[in-house]
Amino acid sequence: MRGRSWRCWTMAAVLLLLCGRSHAQLLPTPPVLGGVLGDVERVTTDTLDRTGETIETVRSSARDLAATRVDRLRDLVRANPDRLEMTRLGPAVRSEVIAIDPDPVALAAAEAAGFEALGEERIEGLDMRTVTLRVPRGWSVDRALSRLRRLAPTGEFAANHLHVPSGGAVAAGGAAARSVPAVSGGGALVIGIIDGGVGPHPALRGRVRQQGFAQGAPRASAHGTAVASLAAGQGSVRGAAPGATLAVADIYGRDPAGGNALALARALGWLAQSRVPVVAISLVGPANPVVARAVAQAKARGMHIVAAVGNDGRAAPPAYPASYPGVIAVTGVDRRGRVLIEAGRALHLDYAAPGADMAAASLGGGLAPVRGTSYAVPFVAGRLAHHVGRPNPLAALDAEAAGRGRRGVGRGIVCSDCRTPYRRD
Repeated sequence: MRGRSWRCWTMAAVLLLLCGRSHAQLLPTPPVLGGVLGDVERVTTDTLDRTGETIETVRSSARDLAATRVDRLRDLVRANPDRLEMTRLGPAVRSEVIAIDPDPVALAAAEAAGFEALGEERIEGLDMRTVTLRVPRGWSVDRALSRLRRLAPTGEFAANHLHVPSGGAVAAGGAAARSVPAVSGGGALVIGIIDGGVGPHPALRGRVRQQGFAQGAPRASAHGTAVASLAAGQGSVRGAAPGATLAVADIYGRDPAGGNALALARALGWLAQSRVPVVAISLVGPANPVVARAVAQAKARGMHIVAAVGNDGRAAPPAYPASYPGVIAVTGVDRRGRVLIEAGRALHLDYAAPGADMAAASLGGGLAPVRGTSYAVPFVAGRLAHHVGRPNPLAALDAEAAGRGRRGVGRGIVCSDCRTPYRRD
């Protein structure tokens, strides 16, 4: 009897923890044993069973998201076998590797081993030089990288990995992006966007400058247009910085290898050269030395980079560029302030912003419902743009963030009232 009572009181203590302090008075006190204690044991057991079922459901969802991510990336490679291959870290440009600031000795060793130099480039706006190498016939990119690191252990080499939108795929359709005035001075806020191209929309009334970094770019995309409207929209979609000037780097265009690391680095260089202070990147990919170097160079020039944690769940690998040091990592929340179940993770988390239960601009000129951490990024970037020029822009952003201290939202929820509700006609 004593052993059973001890087990029951242990279960009661667990129930107390599950229910929280506000429900502690509902538990029976020591003099009230017998039937009540038996009820507590049964209720506690049921509660623990339900909790176990909930935890298993969450784990299954996380596994499903991770599996879906892998399947999606493999499908992308299968659809473009002449341009892409699957590497250990994800899709990359087929049969090519990139040497970063290589010395002549490293290049000579690579060429002696059968690598062919396809081209050298100095990325404008950044202190960065790259040489693209074709790998020996029949070699995978992973095998080539392993060989290069043995040949030149002090060199830095990378696959040309792809980065994908973190809030839905880039639309297959779309027209050429409109030609608009260049970014210039004045008092207007300026926000950079690295994504697909942006199409014309009544909500986008400010200046938009677009530059292409892929075949067929700039080209309007659904994802890029939606992100742009949440950053600077007016009217039917109110962005975080209404009417702000946008500098849009389209790294997708019509290119099956769009979103690659080298294109992303070039885009950062263009934006750095244009002195764009805040850049929104609603894309995710693996850790890549080319992008890591470009991010560090852009940040050294004063750029604030805001990036998404992705939508592949907590079981997916950490998202990049959100995980690079100094990048502002953003997750999404629904209209009740709950972190999206599909939200991914980064090695650090800075802010949350609305990412569901809302509308954004669509390519057809109307509105479309959107969901994903992609759509939280422009809210944070837009609000941060308001504070650029202050001694500590992030401290000013912290001051306006809601829900500080709440688990899963970093330093708080930014622009919590920026959401445009979606209403079906």
